[in-house]
Amino acid sequence: MSIVPSLTEAVAATAPGLLVGVTDWCTHPGDLDAARIRGTKNPDVDAIVALRPDLVVANQEENRVPDLDALRAAGVAVYVTDIRTLDDAFGSLARMLAACRLGRPAWLDEAEAAWAAVPVPSRRRRAVIPIWRKPWMAVGSDTFTGALLARLGVDNVLGDDPERYPKFDPAALPAHDLAVLPDEPYLFTADDGPEAFPGVPSALVSGRLLTWYGPSLTEAARTLPAALHTP
Repeated sequence: MSIVPSLTEAVAATAPGLLVGVTDWCTHPGDLDAARIRGTKNPDVDAIVALRPDLVVANQEENRVPDLDALRAAGVAVYVTDIRTLDDAFGSLARMLAACRLGRPAWLDEAEAAWAAVPVPSRRRRAVIPIWRKPWMAVGSDTFTGALLARLGVDNVLGDDPERYPKFDPAALPAHDLAVLPDEPYLFTADDGPEAFPGVPSALVSGRLLTWYGPSLTEAARTLPAALHTP
């Protein structure tokens, strides 16, 4: 069982049919057939226990400690990933899949190769990466998203903030030349987001490619460089 959307995709792509339960937010793959047990922050612990999974895969950032403790107290084995860089992603995914008694899949080799092929950017950009508005919140320090963008030549202007996802005032940001606007968790669009950063180009990108670690890493390596450096 997986209670993290990106880990769900990773397991399902490796062993279709293995998952007995997933969250309501697990959208990939599209034909996933498994019980739904609510969200990452409010999983139905009793429903999970009733499904009798051999293992629940979770993530240190996505899931709450009390829920994981409740599962363990009920006798359910829980495997928790902690992924904050690309190298973390490749290594942690391999270990997580091994914990599921699965071999190393071809998609993981493909993802590593895709990122190894990404050229060193010829110029760097300074960006704000909002994730919410009302209130405005953005990617801060020590995040997978920040590490991924840095590899693509985009430095997070809030990367030194003591919080991982700080609130901010768009009018009081450090100097920046790009706003990276994902479509999740907040659905930024051409008409909802760019106007808050006048005079600065905006890159509307897939939130899945910025934040998920799994098969989507290959697509991220192949599509994000152009999306981030074209505006």
